[in-house]
Amino acid sequence: MRKSILAGLCWLVATLVAPFSAHAQGTVKVGLIMTYTGQFTDAAAQMDNGIKLYMKQHGDTVAGKKIEIIRKDDAGAPDAAKRLAQDLIVNDNVDILAGFVITPEALTVADLSAQAKKFMVDMNAATSIITEKSPYIVRTSLTIAQNCETLGTWAAKNGVKKVFIMVSDYAPGHDAEAAFQRTFTAAGGQIAEAVHVPMANPDFSAFVQRAKDSGADGIFVFIPGGSQPAALAKALVERGMDPNKLKIMGQGELTDESALKAMGDAAIGIITAFHYDYTHDSPTNKKFVADYNAAFGRNPDLFSVGGYDGMHVIYEALKATGGKTDGDSLIAAAKGMKWESPRGPVAIDPATRDIINTVYIRKVEKVNGHVQNVEIAKVENVKDPVKERMAK
Repeated sequence: MRKSILAGLCWLVATLVAPFSAHAQGTVKVGLIMTYTGQFTDAAAQMDNGIKLYMKQHGDTVAGKKIEIIRKDDAGAPDAAKRLAQDLIVNDNVDILAGFVITPEALTVADLSAQAKKFMVDMNAATSIITEKSPYIVRTSLTIAQNCETLGTWAAKNGVKKVFIMVSDYAPGHDAEAAFQRTFTAAGGQIAEAVHVPMANPDFSAFVQRAKDSGADGIFVFIPGGSQPAALAKALVERGMDPNKLKIMGQGELTDESALKAMGDAAIGIITAFHYDYTHDSPTNKKFVADYNAAFGRNPDLFSVGGYDGMHVIYEALKATGGKTDGDSLIAAAKGMKWESPRGPVAIDPATRDIINTVYIRKVEKVNGHVQNVEIAKVENVKDPVKERMAK
C-alpha cells in the first residue's frame, strides 16, 4: 500500500515539475489512445481515418502551432490505457488526450485527465457517466441513452407490444438495456426477457433461438461495433428471423455496412436508431463521404465521424484560445461549440460537455439494388437523457 501511495505521489510530482508545455515550443501534442490491435482494430482504424481526413482537409497547423499526433495502442486493455496515458502525460508531455474506442479505456484515463488537468476528447466511448469522471472531458460521439431511449419511445408508439432484450455484457450493453426498457415500458410496452451476451461472443445462435421462442413481437439488440454485428447477422439469417414479421431493433451497429453485407436481403425491415450513416443526405456528408472514399477506399462509419468531429473540436478550441493548451482554457472554449457535422447540426452541451445531435430512426430497405439504412423519422437536438433527468 505504501509503495502504491508513493508511486502515485511521484507521478503527480513528475507531472507538476515536467518541462514546460509543448505549446511553448510551437507544437501541440495530441496523445491518441486506441485499440489498434484486438477485437476493435477496425473501429480504431476508422476513427483514425476520420482524424487523418480532418487534418488533410484543414492542415496540421492551428493558431500558429503544429499539431503532432502520438499514437498508442492499448489493445482494448484498461490497465494498458491508463499506463499509456500516464506515459503520454509525464514523458511525452502531451497537451491533449484523445481517442477511446471503448468505455473501459475512457474511464480508466479520465482520472488522469482530472489530476493532470488535461483536455480529453472522447471520440467514441458512449457510456453516459464518462464525462462526469473529469471536468476536462468533452465527447464528440454519442451517448447510448440518446439513441436507445429514443428508440424505446418510437417502438411503443409504432405497435410493438412485447420485446426480448439481448445486449452485450458490459457497461454500454447494460446502459442500452436500461435506456430502451425505461422509455419502452413507460409508454406501455412489456419486456419478455433480457439476456446478457459475453462481450467477445463469436456465436449468437443460442441467444437468437431463445429470442425466437420467447413469444415477443420485437427484439432489441445492443452489441459493440467491429466484428460482432456480422456474427449476429449470421445467426439471425440461420434462424430465419424475418424483420417483416418480428420487429428487430437496435442501435446502429446492428445494421452497419459489414452487417448488411453479411445479411443481404434478410436485413430488410430491421429498425435502428443512430446518429450517423454514410447514406445521410446532406451536402456536408456527401463531401465527407467522397473525400473519405478518395483517401481510404471505403465508406466512413460512426467511428470515422467521431474522430472527424473530435478533431474539429480540438482545432476550433485552439483557435478560440489563441493556441493556449491548458485544460481550463480548452474546455471553456469547447463548451457550447456548434457546427455542421457530416451527421447534421451538432453542439457541445455546456452543462454536461456531451454532444447534442439528431437521432435518426432508420429502416433497412433496398435502394437501387443495394441494401441500406433509410431514415424514416428523426428527433432533433437530443441531449444525453440520463444527465437531463439528473439536472431536474
